[in-house]
This record gives sequence, structure tokens and C-alpha cells, in this order.
Amino acid sequence: MGRICVVDDNEMLRESLSETLTREDHSVSTFADPIEALRAIRAGMFDCIITDLKMPGMDGVTLLREMRSAGCEAPVILMTAFGTVDSAVAAMKLGAFDYVQKPFDADQITLVVERALQTAALRSENEALRRSLTDGDEREMVGDSMAMRSLRDTIERIAGSNNTVLIQGESGTGKEMIARAIHRASPRADKPMLCLNCAALSANLLESELFGHERGAFTGADRLRKGRFELADGGTLLLDEVSEIPPNLQAKLLRVLQERQFERVGSSATRRVDVRVIATTNRNLVDWVARKRFREDLYFRLSVLPVTVPPLRERRDDVPVLVQYFLGRAASRTGRPALRVHEAAMRLLLEYDWPGNVRELENLCERASVLVQDGILTAEIVAPWLSGIGRTESLETRLRPGHILEDMERQLIEKTLRECNGHRARTAAALGIGVRTLGLKLKSWREEEKARQSYQMADT
Repeated sequence: MGRICVVDDNEMLRESLSETLTREDHSVSTFADPIEALRAIRAGMFDCIITDLKMPGMDGVTLLREMRSAGCEAPVILMTAFGTVDSAVAAMKLGAFDYVQKPFDADQITLVVERALQTAALRSENEALRRSLTDGDEREMVGDSMAMRSLRDTIERIAGSNNTVLIQGESGTGKEMIARAIHRASPRADKPMLCLNCAALSANLLESELFGHERGAFTGADRLRKGRFELADGGTLLLDEVSEIPPNLQAKLLRVLQERQFERVGSSATRRVDVRVIATTNRNLVDWVARKRFREDLYFRLSVLPVTVPPLRERRDDVPVLVQYFLGRAASRTGRPALRVHEAAMRLLLEYDWPGNVRELENLCERASVLVQDGILTAEIVAPWLSGIGRTESLETRLRPGHILEDMERQLIEKTLRECNGHRARTAAALGIGVRTLGLKLKSWREEEKARQSYQMADT
């Protein structure tokens, strides 16, 4: 699931691509004017760009050059008519990801887009890993509340084990940071730690990413590829958003965890690995199991060592130190003095419920560091930035069990989505959640609605 930009002066082609990619749960924006598209691309709104090679005003190669000069590294897929393939190949030498020759079918463009998003995700993960190895600040667990002291103690106790770890917590609580802390404190610290976002890929690509594939195993498999289990041998594999793994792959994952062996896609040769798995999820997996969305045996296999990351509203004592930490880090990057926080502003921050957790607080501090010019963060500045759903006791605290909460949450998200005219990024920002989290919720509700309709048809 990604944010796709389509640039082409042919309206029919734009609409066709939009329909095709939207069916694959991508968010698609189309542009007839490449100059207008470039403005949106420079704003960092997209994960992948699909552009025609020949357009009036600015051709695809020029658009690519302008993107790269602006620091945008999103993959670019060029659409080219017969006779301009040489130009497309030349553009690939400038950094284009791939090209498709017109006319092309839906399966072809869908596959190329998925490969482009997969490559971009790998690049992002590699950059995050590089930062985690070179930037000590990225690895700090800030806070001295009772909850944080207990969490540090848990990490210390489980780090030396080879058993699987299941880290559960709301979005934005720092689950990946906890996973990296466990790896660094473990005997495997000198071995690789690889990460895979299970929600970001289709079932076929996810299977290939986990287990690898042989050359020719499927369309587009033009070379042998080792999977994450194989590459992480001796080290740690982080499975982020493990609840989103499709049921058929859940069985294969269970086998690897039980037997420490697997086969690449397209191969019958069994390979053995020694990998410690750490899984994260923001869902209630017990409820997920009850609703037949997640295998019970896999849940028990993953949760040998369970870790629960507390939401920020349950460790409010850490808010002041987190604020100073984030403001100080922003100041060191910009070369400006750290902002001072007015007492009234700090009271607002302490009273707020932080539905987006530490990530929301970090974003607020980053925003303040850029926008506040007089060196003081006041209550008047802070108040409009705090979303309505976090101003009082959170929905999750007030409404238990989960089904009532989910209904309320769905109504709120759908209302906000309408108010934002369907724009996912603005909706997510207004709700204080990630765009990816919003997309997963919308996808889940669509799947449940399809299942309900199928059941009703079968019952009539």
C-alpha cells in the first residue's frame, strides 16, 4: 500500500491507472500538468511516481532530473510508446526505477509498482538501520517513570534468551526502538538485525521477502533472491505489524519458528537457519485470534516472551523530559537554541492524552522548533495543535471491551475522512496517527464488509 503519483496528459490513461492501483489499496493522485505534479512531489507526498516520457511542457526525463535535484528519491516508473524505448533506457541510467511500454495491462503495471515500493521500503529500512548504528540519539529510551523502569528491566531480563518476543503497544509508542534495544543487549548484537514491514507488501511479495525465491519462480523473478530469514541467519529478524500476515503465510511462518527450516519460493531444497524473531503489533492479537484473523498456534509461538509498551498517557511523568529531549535534538540539528516551554504550555501537554503517543509528541516538538521564532513555546501556540480526541480521557480507556471502541473509532475516522475530502495524509494528521495505520484500518473494514456481504448472499 503506497502513495502513488501518476503524471500523464492523457486523461483516459490517468483514470485507468488510478482505478487499477486503487483496487490494490494504493492511494493515487493524478496530474495532467507535470509542473503541478513536481510541486506535490517536492512536498514529499508520494512513495512512487509513474510518468509519461513524452509530455508537453516538461518531459519525463526533465521531471526526473528536477525531482532528484530537489532531493526526492522516490522511485520513478516511465511510460513509453514504441520507438522511445532507447530514451527510457537512457532515463534509467539517470536513476529511473523501470519503464513500461505502452500498451500495458493492469497486472504488468501493478507488478512494477509493487517492486518499486518494495525497493523503496528496503532503501528506507537500510537508511534507518544505518542511522541506528551511527546516531546514538536514535537509540535512546527516554523517561524515568515507573513504567519505563519496568520496561528497561524487562528488556534486560529477556535479551539473553533466544526465544521469540512479541511486542504489543499502540501506534507511536516505540515498539521498533524496543526491538532494537533487545537485539543490542543480546548475544546476537554483532550479527545482523533485519526488519520487514508485513503490512507494506502483497502476499506474494511478502512470501518472497521472508523466504526468498529462485530465478524464474514467478513473473519478474529474473534472479535468485535470498529472503530475510536467510540473510538474518545468526542474528535477529523483526517482523513489524505481524498481525497483517495473510493466513497462508502464517502457517509457513509457524513452521520456521518451530523447525527452523524453510524452502525458497520455487525450490524444494530445505534450508536451516538460526534466527531470533521479534514481532510487533498494535492490535489486540487475542481478539484477532478470536475473530479467526490470526492463528492461535502462531500467537502462542510468537508470545513466548511478551512485552507491552505503555502508551504515553500512562506515563505522563515522562512528558517533560521527552519534550526537552526532542526540542534539544531539534536544536542541535538546526543550530538554533532549544525552545523554552512556558509553564501553561507544559500543563496542556501534561493534560493531553496523546492518542498518537511518543511519535505525536515528537512531531509537535519538531513543528515547534521550525515555526516558533521568539524562543518560547506558549500555550496559545500549543493548544490548536492538540487534536480533539486526546483532550480528555482516551476512547480506549473509557470504552472497553474492544468492539464498542472499534465502532466509535470507525465513526470518528470516517467523519474525519469526509471532512478532509478523502485525503488520507490530512486525515491521519488530524487524528494523530500514521498514514500507514489509517490505510490498514480502512483496508480491514473493506475486507470485513466484503466478508459480511458474501455471508449474506450465501445465507439467502
